[in-house]
Amino acid sequence: MLAFSWGGLAIQAQTVGHPPIGTKAYNADSTFCIELIAKKQYFDPSDTKTADKDINSPKSVNMHPNGQKYYVNSLEGATTVVYDFKTNQKLKVIRHEFTEADTALLCGAKPFYKFTHYLPDAKHPVSAFGGWGAFYGKPVESCFSHGGRYLWIPYYRRDYDINAQDPSAVAIIDTETDSIIRLMDTGPLPKMVAISPDGKLLAITHWGDNTVGIIDISSPDPKQWRHEACHVVDYRLPLNFSLTKQIDRDNESGYCLRGTAFTPDNHYLLVGCMGGTNGGGIAVVDLQEKQYLGRVLGNIYNLRHLIIRNGYLYLSINRDGYIQRMPLDQFLAAVPALRASAKKTTTLSGWENCQVGTGARTIEMSPDGRYIYAACNTSSTLYVVDVNTYQVATHMKADSYPVGLEVSHDGRYVFTTSQGRSNGGGNCVDIFEVTTCK
Repeated sequence: MLAFSWGGLAIQAQTVGHPPIGTKAYNADSTFCIELIAKKQYFDPSDTKTADKDINSPKSVNMHPNGQKYYVNSLEGATTVVYDFKTNQKLKVIRHEFTEADTALLCGAKPFYKFTHYLPDAKHPVSAFGGWGAFYGKPVESCFSHGGRYLWIPYYRRDYDINAQDPSAVAIIDTETDSIIRLMDTGPLPKMVAISPDGKLLAITHWGDNTVGIIDISSPDPKQWRHEACHVVDYRLPLNFSLTKQIDRDNESGYCLRGTAFTPDNHYLLVGCMGGTNGGGIAVVDLQEKQYLGRVLGNIYNLRHLIIRNGYLYLSINRDGYIQRMPLDQFLAAVPALRASAKKTTTLSGWENCQVGTGARTIEMSPDGRYIYAACNTSSTLYVVDVNTYQVATHMKADSYPVGLEVSHDGRYVFTTSQGRSNGGGNCVDIFEVTTCK
């Protein structure tokens, strides 16, 4: 086993493994079966049936709302790969690389976020992009807006910004042409992106400095979209790192803001704190009052992802490998205490826990509301939790270090992305088929 540090935590990584196609797992009474049926990988280029050179440390996967294609963000490849859902054939590779010739993508907008380190000089003249201009971006997560017409993909950082301390960017893709039609600046080290239920606001969570950006996307015209606010969670992390020596920004990022979700009534934005003191907790932004209220604490440690489904708030607890849940109304009942707190914190108990594999990352619910799927990174497993019993229904090995996860709209398929590691793990998209019987 290999030991490494992530987010200030010592973690034991499992031996690298690549389960063969055809691997299956069942629940106790065999009414549920999940089978690995296909892969897109580049850990073994000699396997011509599954090899795809564009799978380079895939971070996330998203199914288009029309169910006809899916998008894989290859972090280190600086690409988004588009596949046909029915055939798994590659349709297009979107490259996140820009020169000064691409400044029209900014739609004439001035930067909302301030550049402080990579400033124009004799070698790097004034740029419409801000900073040093030409760059390539590393795509992280993504989400759809306007009924699936547009796909938003934030960049972990611009390639020249080795410590992610200046503004990054988000690409907006027209899914009818699968081409980038606009760029907008973001805060440093953006990771999660989420859209409000009414489709009018988009939130981008900045892992790099304890901030969350809000973009008004209420107009049908992409040129009219504009930054509305940038909310600071307690304090803006000071960024004054080296320009020549790279540091570990997974450890040097304050609260490490990650999972992000709007409440169904569009009133609040909830943001998970993966790091920080007192377990970090969940930051709450009042979108009607346009202000940050504070953090809800209480046995919420190393929170990576959160989703709101069927009246419940679900959390993935990374280090210890739990899925926590609580009725959303019960969670929101803590907001008045948060408003009244001089310290901008309140403590809430009553979470229900289900233990899964260590390194619980992305979670998602099946469309019928029966199961929660969890990509568990350090245990290299895909877990399935029965929502009714709130116990593990089954689990099975995935290609090492799964991090991203998506469920098809009919619930029949589950996708995981395994981020690349230098020890030969990852660099794979696993496709699982689910069958059930009563």
